[in-house]
Amino acid sequence: MSEEFSRLEDIELREIWPTEDKHFTPWLAEEENLTQLGETLAMELELEAQEVPVGDFQADILCKNEDDSWVVIENQLEETNHKHLGQILTYASGLDAHTVIWIAKKFRDEHRAALDQLNEITDDRFSYFGVEIKVWKIGDSKPAPQFEIISKPNDWNRTVSRKTQRAVRNDLSEDRLLQEKFWEEFIEYLRVHESSLSPPSPKPQSYMTFRIGRSNFHIAASLSIRGRDIRIWLRMKKKDATAHFYLLKEQQEKIEKEFGEPLDWDELPDTESSKISLCKENTDPTDESDWPNQHEWFASKLELFDKVFRPRIKALNADDWEPLEDEDDE
Repeated sequence: MSEEFSRLEDIELREIWPTEDKHFTPWLAEEENLTQLGETLAMELELEAQEVPVGDFQADILCKNEDDSWVVIENQLEETNHKHLGQILTYASGLDAHTVIWIAKKFRDEHRAALDQLNEITDDRFSYFGVEIKVWKIGDSKPAPQFEIISKPNDWNRTVSRKTQRAVRNDLSEDRLLQEKFWEEFIEYLRVHESSLSPPSPKPQSYMTFRIGRSNFHIAASLSIRGRDIRIWLRMKKKDATAHFYLLKEQQEKIEKEFGEPLDWDELPDTESSKISLCKENTDPTDESDWPNQHEWFASKLELFDKVFRPRIKALNADDWEPLEDEDDE
């Protein structure tokens, strides 16, 4: 007996969102939808504002990325045109955005080529993404949006360019150069071992951040050359950070049982953030012969952080927290 299959139906975008400014942009600005877009692009997007004035124009959405740089999103529910290409360049300049995401129903070949060229000629601080959006349904199912990347930075070319630049520049200290090399080799370790982690591009800094599926949360791997340790921390920020921290702390016993070891729990109320961390002490990040061991520790513990915390973070609701009197007094 043969299986019966339903047909995947492509829904006209205007049936779901009649207008860009009043329907699509507010929908995309919702946390779960920005998260879906961010997961498609392997970045964490945190909403800052909608309809942001830039001269006589208005950028649809302004976000911040996990590295705290600006991201501008321009929406178009039709085929791409020259007008919107000009607008994204204007917005990127006017808002000092390092990342531009152009979303459209369909990309013309010449506009995809323009984004590819921008990614080719700009340095690795800047990224241009072309994304097509489609909506599908099967039978009487609810419509399901899908983001498809049409143009993105060529990471391999940029890695080669970065190595070439590093060989001729003298503006970075030895520590910064070592940090960048450490993360480059860590990314290669993750690739070879087929890790589920999605790392960002390596940078000459002491930490690397990873998305965990919700705005205002991220995991970071960090190394301390002076302190001779490496560590991983989950950070939560903004106004609900304290509530989220204590809701997770209520599960501390179960969480640490899953880890098989204790974690450090630090509320940081003066900074509107809190963190939960794990440290590997007596570890020298400058000892390149020990990097394979350090990379193995980072990979296994980062994957465990994601496995243990991702579903819990998704389920958090700040309204569920009822502070104790002594917590209010602190």
